[in-house]
Amino acid sequence: MPDFLNYTVFVMIFILFAFFIFILFGWRWIMKKITKSVAKIVLSDSYQENIIELMPGLRHMGIQNMIENSLRSESGDVLHRPLGSSKKWPHLDSITFIPTQILPPLIDGEEDVDVATTIGPRAKKPLKIQIPLMISGMAYGIALSEQVRLALAEAAKTTGTAINSGEGGIMQEELDTAGKYILQFAKTEWSKETKKIKRADMIEIKFGQGALFGVGAKISPENLTGNARQVMGLKEDEDAVIFDNFFENQTLKDLKDLIDELRKITGGVPIGAKIGAGGKIEQDIDYLLEIGVDYIAIDGGQAATLGAPPILTDDMGIPSLHAIIRAVNHLEERKKRDQISLIVSGGMLIPGHFLKMLALGADAIYVGSAMLFAVAHGQSLNALPFEPPTQAVWNQGKFKDQFKAEEGAKTAESFLTSSIEEMKMALRAMGKRSLNELTKKDLVSYDEHVAKMVGIPYSFKAWEEEQQQIEKG
Repeated sequence: MPDFLNYTVFVMIFILFAFFIFILFGWRWIMKKITKSVAKIVLSDSYQENIIELMPGLRHMGIQNMIENSLRSESGDVLHRPLGSSKKWPHLDSITFIPTQILPPLIDGEEDVDVATTIGPRAKKPLKIQIPLMISGMAYGIALSEQVRLALAEAAKTTGTAINSGEGGIMQEELDTAGKYILQFAKTEWSKETKKIKRADMIEIKFGQGALFGVGAKISPENLTGNARQVMGLKEDEDAVIFDNFFENQTLKDLKDLIDELRKITGGVPIGAKIGAGGKIEQDIDYLLEIGVDYIAIDGGQAATLGAPPILTDDMGIPSLHAIIRAVNHLEERKKRDQISLIVSGGMLIPGHFLKMLALGADAIYVGSAMLFAVAHGQSLNALPFEPPTQAVWNQGKFKDQFKAEEGAKTAESFLTSSIEEMKMALRAMGKRSLNELTKKDLVSYDEHVAKMVGIPYSFKAWEEEQQQIEKG
């Protein structure tokens, strides 16, 4: 028996050795045979039978469209795509800052730059924050897990900014952790307790958002589990309902009465509204002025969400860039610009984006998607490579229980701190000691169409005019 085993082992080793030698010296011959065979098929089969038909097919339809149509064909249901629109919207890339290099002198790198901001200046209790970046409304339960919300609340507190509740449940632990807190008063039956409203430093009435506008929703018990259900006051088998309107047969008087009541309960904190940036933005602003808001949060078409039908995300709304220009111009026409604060969100991902929007007239920026990836930095690897990284942060995510709030708070804080330091560096490079000194006059564009739309110099034309002035003496 031992001899037989030895012989078998010897044969196996010999076969493996022979196979190794064959691969080592014969791989070129194998590759040539495979290549020749594949080439013959590809170059000989008719298009109707040729796998290369995929190339013109995908160019015509696009990979994402093909996948999403396949998902529609599989489910027969409305798609809910995460993280917003994937199409290329007009944005900020062709706009740049105008630095100073000789005069006025640059601000010394050791000198601090004031970036504090105030929201709702005419309110009895304005919201004062140390940085102009605020954490957007990413809802507990409906979107984010408990640990992620607590991590973001801690990061907001340590950086001196505010966090928005979103339209989900509001944990008492989150309120205790956060510094400045914005309660989003949504079209729901939860998060309406007087105690929580009184705790808020600002109230935001949510009419819509850029990725979903004002459309309501029903979330089944299977898609909303855990502690969030208790926080939201939902029964075991009860759907979470987001209504389409605040009132049946809704009127501006109903909404004005609501604002007056909230202002009375809170003792005078800013009461504002969040809207998706639509094509009737001027009319929407007029309505909001009539009902008496202290600030307006405008969510551009690039904004993200947990999931939204692609037709709402891709085919409705206007870009954040267009929205801020139109909103500022309209408030100036109404002589309300110094009374009504503007917060902008949607598509702002890096410090340059944030600062450009502030130069264009925003008082503060809501940061959503960038914040989400910052808080999950490192921990998103728990989901990869077989699941998307967001499975580490969603309330229904497969890896949410592995999320560490302390680590998430640290990385979220680092992102905000780093972004603000870059923004301060840019302000120093423009010779400015305060964010209040930054205006649209500090911008230029190398795209003539964008320059005309925004109302800033077109770089080449500005150079031409300067040369003509020099020639004239």
